[in-house]
Amino acid sequence: MQKSLWLSLLLSSGLFAQKKKLENLVPYVKPIIGTQRMGHTYPGATVPFGMVQLSPDTDTVQYENNGKYNPDVYKYCAGYQYDDKTIVGFSHTHFSGTGHSDLGDFLVMPTVGELKLNPGTADKPHSGFRSTFSHANETAEADYYKVKLDDYNILAELTATTRVGFHQYTFPKTENAHIILDLSSGIYNYEDKNIWTFVRVENDSLITGYRQTNGWGRTRTVYFAMKFSKSFFQYGNRNFSKRLPYRGFWGKFDQSKNFPELAGKQIRAYFDFKTNEGEKIKIKFSLSSVSTEGALLNMKTEIPGWDFEKVKQLGQELWNRELNKVLIEATNTEKENFYTSLYHTFISPTTYMDVDGKYRGLDQNIHKANGFTNYTTFSLWDTYRALHPLFNILQPKRNGDMINSMLAHYSQSTLHMLPIWSHYANENWCMTGYHSVSVIADAVVKSNTPFDVYKALDACVTTARHRNFDGLGYYMDMGYIPAEKNGSSASTTLEYAYDDWCIAQMAKKLNRKDIYSEFSKRSENYKNVFDTSVGFMRARMTDGSFKKGFDPLSTSNQGFVEGNSWNYSLYVPHAPDQLIKMLGGPDAAAKHLDSLFTMELPDKFFAETEDITRDGIIGGYVHGNEPSHHVAYLYNWTNKPWKTQEKIRMILKQQYKPAPDGLGGNDDCGQMSAWYIFSALGFYPVAPASDQYAIGSPAINKATLNLDNGKTFTIDVKNQNDKNVYVEKILLNGKLLNRLYLTHSEIMNGGYIVFMMNDHRR
Repeated sequence: MQKSLWLSLLLSSGLFAQKKKLENLVPYVKPIIGTQRMGHTYPGATVPFGMVQLSPDTDTVQYENNGKYNPDVYKYCAGYQYDDKTIVGFSHTHFSGTGHSDLGDFLVMPTVGELKLNPGTADKPHSGFRSTFSHANETAEADYYKVKLDDYNILAELTATTRVGFHQYTFPKTENAHIILDLSSGIYNYEDKNIWTFVRVENDSLITGYRQTNGWGRTRTVYFAMKFSKSFFQYGNRNFSKRLPYRGFWGKFDQSKNFPELAGKQIRAYFDFKTNEGEKIKIKFSLSSVSTEGALLNMKTEIPGWDFEKVKQLGQELWNRELNKVLIEATNTEKENFYTSLYHTFISPTTYMDVDGKYRGLDQNIHKANGFTNYTTFSLWDTYRALHPLFNILQPKRNGDMINSMLAHYSQSTLHMLPIWSHYANENWCMTGYHSVSVIADAVVKSNTPFDVYKALDACVTTARHRNFDGLGYYMDMGYIPAEKNGSSASTTLEYAYDDWCIAQMAKKLNRKDIYSEFSKRSENYKNVFDTSVGFMRARMTDGSFKKGFDPLSTSNQGFVEGNSWNYSLYVPHAPDQLIKMLGGPDAAAKHLDSLFTMELPDKFFAETEDITRDGIIGGYVHGNEPSHHVAYLYNWTNKPWKTQEKIRMILKQQYKPAPDGLGGNDDCGQMSAWYIFSALGFYPVAPASDQYAIGSPAINKATLNLDNGKTFTIDVKNQNDKNVYVEKILLNGKLLNRLYLTHSEIMNGGYIVFMMNDHRR
């Protein structure tokens, strides 16, 4: 990689402020840790698409408070908050930038002095085992995290392989060093979230066990193997579980100390050591969805020795290899933003199988992935829009494996449906639509098909005909979902219409004319929720009338999920030309879009929606949440495409910053970042399952896409700066491009595109 390349790798959902040159092909980056304002991603150690995300958790806020939802828990979707002053420990699984959560498995915390087995509270940190820390003593790099635990004078360092977390703790001289293993801790935790946990002390340096939880994923089981580099001289635990009505005859033993087999719902174990000044105790902590035997195999295969620096270096080389897929020339700020975003897009979906290919399936049986890597963490309501289309360019093999994983999910589903939002052998049914079909159709249309395309089409059709799923029966019979039957009736109708268009495009590609005809007709159902009298999409009643009390600005009780009618009325990505006509034609539509970007939206209109905050809003346009991510590109279908170029550059500048609060909304498993990557390069997939990318306004000076097929696609931007945001002309392979889109084949065949920029509208 060129030595002029600067990175600021965000290991949380905001963008880092500092940077360091990339040298010797390894991204040794030492930025300030930061999170987005909504704070839903983590700093820590993970490799690209890794199963382990080893990261600090800064508090243990409970999901409920006095039997009701505790809104403070929302800040801890990823366990880490930049403004917090304490760390409670380091857990091994995290989501990247989601608006809901789970995970936080197997929290490890090193301490010295008096043994404490309660985490304490943020306002009284010394009442428990948590420790204060300072950002001045905190470092984040690709696959590396380091922090000083001030209360214990312990230096904590973390790195990881795909399936193994590697801890290194440098202790002071003490007779009372402890390493706590907390199996009760978790993200979005509550008293009964743990179904059961089990710990087995195999010998004086090896621990195995599992944790089964009920939460977003209601039957989630994770096995572990934990290996110390040094033998502990004693160990014990405290079981914080409620007294069970029947506990068998285990009372014959004192299980609290030096007892090798522990079971219960709320266990915190500890392992004691004596250390010299500067002595390092290392821990290899491997995960498996299959068994402790699988966890041990993962550990032995991926980290056979104890060389922490070597594991760190190999992990950073993996990151560097992935980040080399796009080389850019730009200002330092744009480089920081760009490579932070690219880093985000390669975190998830996450690998979900052992090194031998075995994994726990949706049916809770053990399966083996033959010929593909099995993945999980499918936040599809978000990621179908730009992340998976980006993978079709930069990660085509992985995207094919992700689709094979979706098809495996389908084959294991008793409901015969593709994933909606799935993780860890669970379907959590979060959000609306059936956007797996968009991901699959996009790959088929773009000829990225290392999977059975006919099986995939059948799975898409079966999913889309599942009458008892989220209003689908009403949608199929009436052409819309009645407001009395579904709280998000209007937006779900719009999403189904787009997904149906995707199925139609896939069927067309595969010459299934019957399916194409059926779903092309269904894809026009967006028209059924458009109220011509007001010019907005609107929830409709069973009798055909529109729901009374309409307010296009409100997100409450209007029939839209995480959004209002103003934004959702522009959600017809598969038929933008028809949408423009519905809005009154090109001139009227442009004025309509102008109003969205320039209006004043009072806080009351999104006060009840957690996923929308002032930080992610420009006028009334909500960039901090996904449904509007294509909207700025709609000017391309009016007479004023230059306004797309203007708005894109405004959004890039306002919504992505190299700072601890650098994003105005959840990154949502890479979707926000994928929008940035596409838009900074100068094009965007308005309608995945089309082979076209709408032209925008590139924010870099030059970029080279190193494609997996061995070809390169170079983007050369002339005279680009903060003022020169308008496209004067475009040359593709030396010929004038007289249209406002690129095709997928034009990119993947390799070539050279030149954007001529200026400061006046065209």
